[in-house]
Amino acid sequence: MTATPTYDVVGVGNAMVDILAKVPEAFLAETGVTKGIMQLIDAERAIALYAKMGPAREVSGGSAANTIAGLGQLGSRAAYVGKVKDDQLGAIFAHDIRALGVHFATPMTPRSAEGHETGRCMILVTPDGERSMNTYLGVSEHLGPDDIDEALMARTKWLYLEGYRHDGALSLAAFDKAIKACKAAGGKVALTLSDPFCVDRHRDEFRRLVREDVDLLFANEHEIVSLFQTSSLEDALDLAKTEVPMAAITVGPAGAYVINGARMVHAPAAPMARVDATGAGDMFAAGFLHGIARGRNLLTCGTMGCVAAGEAISHIGARPETDLKDLFARFGLD
Repeated sequence: MTATPTYDVVGVGNAMVDILAKVPEAFLAETGVTKGIMQLIDAERAIALYAKMGPAREVSGGSAANTIAGLGQLGSRAAYVGKVKDDQLGAIFAHDIRALGVHFATPMTPRSAEGHETGRCMILVTPDGERSMNTYLGVSEHLGPDDIDEALMARTKWLYLEGYRHDGALSLAAFDKAIKACKAAGGKVALTLSDPFCVDRHRDEFRRLVREDVDLLFANEHEIVSLFQTSSLEDALDLAKTEVPMAAITVGPAGAYVINGARMVHAPAAPMARVDATGAGDMFAAGFLHGIARGRNLLTCGTMGCVAAGEAISHIGARPETDLKDLFARFGLD
């Protein structure tokens, strides 16, 4: 007899602290920041940007970590694997995610270790709500197979993998170890593509992973078009139907398309003000996974995702500021 899984979702990805600031459009040009994408930066660049940013907020972040935090707030049984250092920002990250009821036990890099620190993402939000992310990965970059607890991976319904982590030399081996342990125990694998430029850097590996191991793919319209190198979203969706059992594709103010085999449903966007797009995709995945882990239908899962994403864009920062359980209740979701 198969044992009941301990967790609904276990996430694997970056463990970061987000540093958020509102800036005018001119600030991006002055500092050489490309608008609307995530750029990897080194420690020196991170220090220089921080000095010029002005007033900022520090909140625990990381794409997959944000998703798991949302799941924790919704009451899903969740755990996370991500690497931080035993420093001030590392302590903030660990405290924040555990406070949401999420299991987090990845060994910290010792405080005495020289070189890298806990990763941080400088998020610059322009008046139109667009966010430009500048990420110093720090020790998060060194997540590897030794950080993967196979027993943990074997106790989850869903393993959720962050595309950004493909930028780490050891992370593919970590993913492979996690996938094998999860699937051997009957679990399923979800992957978020994270960013179109991340897809450009690792397209061949993403395509292999999607074909061979992924049961549920998360992407926005730009990422899915980049993955399949098509000229239109419609063509990319058609290809997705043939390469992955299920896909949830967000299309901004138009909501999301959910694909399951030949079937496709559309979930409308939630009617909320757009203040800051940071974390919208992360919270969409949280809402969707919360629904799918509870056996909800495709439209309900997509709607849960859109409502959670709507909450994320209604304020500065990726983590929810409104109780997602209460929000779901207001939209008639459970």
